Amino acid sequence: MSDPTRPRGLAGIRDRRLDAAPTRAQSIAFGASGFPTQLMAQTFSAFVVYFYVTHLGVPPAWVAGAMIAHGILNAVLNPVVGALSDRIRTPWGRRIPWIGLGIVPLVVAFALVWMPPALPPAGAIVWFLVVVALYDIAFVVVVLNISALFPEIFRTTAERARGNVPRQIFAILGMVLGTAGAPALYGSIGWPGMALVLSAVCLVLLVWSFVGGMIERTVPEAASEAMTWVGQMRFTFANRAFVPYVLGSLFVQTSVAVILAAIPFYVRYSLHGAEGEGSILLGAIFVTAIPSIVLWSAVVRRTSPRTAVLWSVGVFGVAVLGYLLPVSVLAAALVGVAVGVGVGGLLQLLEVMLGQIIDEDAVRTGHRREGAYFGVNGFVVRGSVVLQAVVAAVVLTASGFDASLDEAQPDTVDGGIRIMLAVVPLGFTALAWLCFWLYPIRSRDL
Repeated sequence: MSDPTRPRGLAGIRDRRLDAAPTRAQSIAFGASGFPTQLMAQTFSAFVVYFYVTHLGVPPAWVAGAMIAHGILNAVLNPVVGALSDRIRTPWGRRIPWIGLGIVPLVVAFALVWMPPALPPAGAIVWFLVVVALYDIAFVVVVLNISALFPEIFRTTAERARGNVPRQIFAILGMVLGTAGAPALYGSIGWPGMALVLSAVCLVLLVWSFVGGMIERTVPEAASEAMTWVGQMRFTFANRAFVPYVLGSLFVQTSVAVILAAIPFYVRYSLHGAEGEGSILLGAIFVTAIPSIVLWSAVVRRTSPRTAVLWSVGVFGVAVLGYLLPVSVLAAALVGVAVGVGVGGLLQLLEVMLGQIIDEDAVRTGHRREGAYFGVNGFVVRGSVVLQAVVAAVVLTASGFDASLDEAQPDTVDGGIRIMLAVVPLGFTALAWLCFWLYPIRSRDL
């Protein structure tokens, strides 16, 4: 039976405040946001270039330039939106208004990316630039504020470890549908049909997550609006824990990006498998990552974020070296199982560690600045896209890869691809391990 005195509608959302640990239902609802955000992100990154080049006839150089503009805008938006989110106070809270107002524009902009009107190539690229700019703004506004809510809703390492499990499982399922389900949809109902189906799924899950799991706490400390923009950046980059963390996160993200970029080349030119068999290797990684998230949740609850991250980075680094050996897709998939264990740890633990940094900063400065930290982190890790592109270009060129030769590549190409998939990620992983080893917070909770 419903409580007639309970506030409803906007007043109900405005008056909600979380005073204790979130319930299991709230944790699951909050975690559901990982599915639509990763679904949109993975679908966009995997297929937008293919769609505009092959289906709309836009010259590849134009699309490449537009993607560079997209990357720059996305990177700049992260710290700006993060700082604004920390400073603004409303009766509904700091994060909730951004998320609530951004959900519908985000879903609509995502759909419009795949639904351009009939235009010549010049018109299509203008459409791309405008719609993707709107998508970028809405995506950063919604996703950054959801991320900033995570360390506020879940206050201790144990709470964060448990609370992040459903979120990362939903996120992996979103990645899988974005990379594997999207082709099935556009192949059967076309690109506009795919856009409408995926957008509807995203809208339903985001609304459920917003209503059922996104609840702010009362923020008793001094208002962050008293801290200037310069002060925000100075305190963030002067944080002895954040600097090694964000560099380690950059190197980890680069390792994963290089692996994902190298797998199609690896399957075709090293293992001589069909192009579609790349999904087997990706599936091995992501399917294994789901149960390993639970494993790493238990590890961090019994040790500390630093210790657990060092172990997960170590497992990941050793596992990727295994890609040097396989000569069949099945053998490479078995290596992917081991890689997935490490990936599960990285997905589960990095935000737990960032939450600890934010707690330490709040004790030191008197401000809860989740937005600033997630914003700067988002800005820095965007560099992984650039590093991944540089690695791919350098390795493929040095190994003598020639796209015009199709299957008949020089023998050196196989070795170059294996180095790109195994040795280069191991190098970035070693740098990440060193950064996390320098991370100064050794305890589990402050």
